[in-house]
Amino acid sequence: MLDVKKIRQQFPIYDFNPDLVYLDTGASSLKPKVVIDVVDHYYSKLGVNVHRGVYGLSYEATDLYEAARTTVARFLNAKFEEIVFTRGTTASLNLVASSYQNILQAGDEIITSELEHHSSVLPWLQVSKKTGAKLVYVPLNEEGRITVEAFQSVLTDQTKVVALTYVSNVMGYITPIKEIIDLAHQKGAVVVVDAAQAAPHMKIDVTALNADFLAFSGHKILGPTGIGVLYGKKHLLNKMEPVEFGGDMVDQVELYDATWKDAPYRFEAGTPIISGAIGLGKAIEFIESIGFDDIHAHVHALHQYTLEKLKAIPGITVFNPTSETGIITFNVDFVHPHDAASIFDQNKVCLRAGHHCAQLITKWLKQLATLRATFYIYNDYADADRFIESVKEAVRFFQAF
Repeated sequence: MLDVKKIRQQFPIYDFNPDLVYLDTGASSLKPKVVIDVVDHYYSKLGVNVHRGVYGLSYEATDLYEAARTTVARFLNAKFEEIVFTRGTTASLNLVASSYQNILQAGDEIITSELEHHSSVLPWLQVSKKTGAKLVYVPLNEEGRITVEAFQSVLTDQTKVVALTYVSNVMGYITPIKEIIDLAHQKGAVVVVDAAQAAPHMKIDVTALNADFLAFSGHKILGPTGIGVLYGKKHLLNKMEPVEFGGDMVDQVELYDATWKDAPYRFEAGTPIISGAIGLGKAIEFIESIGFDDIHAHVHALHQYTLEKLKAIPGITVFNPTSETGIITFNVDFVHPHDAASIFDQNKVCLRAGHHCAQLITKWLKQLATLRATFYIYNDYADADRFIESVKEAVRFFQAF
């Protein structure tokens, strides 16, 4: 197990909230001091624009910004020019879909699933409506998982795009994405991977996966909000048309024509999210200093400990008992999750209630909404115990009615 006491000393939020039980990392992670400090350094000592300046402060800011891109590229085992900075996973996935709106046509097929976060499915839903391409859903098995066999059942010669989650933000399941990518490529399809929930928990090697596109957000892996990453194979990025136009993405501008820079800069119009990128780079270094093996072992132990105690409480339904990640999705029977969440909030236990921006899987579960607890490196067994006590309190309170 990780030394949680030592880890928490690096997260200032615990100085102000010493009794906090934070179980909502699936929505957004807490921020370590090294990330806060590097963002503060940029705003306090630099605060200038990148790329365009011919003075010292701008050079320094540019070096920090592009060093962050180098860090992300190394983190994913990608090339420098294959890393596009965006506002987040949502912006990254929308960027790809918007560009492919000019490529797809009627008769083409786009494969997705009911496990998807809205940002993974809605852009392609819109593209299908505008192009006439057909949206096809992978059938989920009885657990709500995507299987290779189910994917093969919907893969056809007309499949042009596959847009799937790496780790479900509701069920916590890991998609067999490598096998799916290999099968999709046999049909000439491109694969767009939503890795927002995968990036904090596992080593991602886009070269080994042979992924065409992959996206994640900084704020879910200890970084700032407002910064995200789109990885794309260089030749695919350079085929795509930009979706925003303005400064720094342009090569030549004439009166009636213009040409664009190569990736990644053709997709970074205007002043980029400089502080966010710098903070993201530092967050990745922080995670790497801990190591994914230790992160996985720690989260897995907490998850199993909590799950066993939770399953022993009458009046609770757990929807994903076989999750491979630290996500527990459950409900207090016959109680709306938003009502139940009020009990947790009174005990300073922070978890999520709702459909988690994934209404399709919530409806597949035949629920109006669910409660979701997610564990990470700053959680310990005391957090798990307080969570369990809050669950018992919620059951007692609502059964009294």
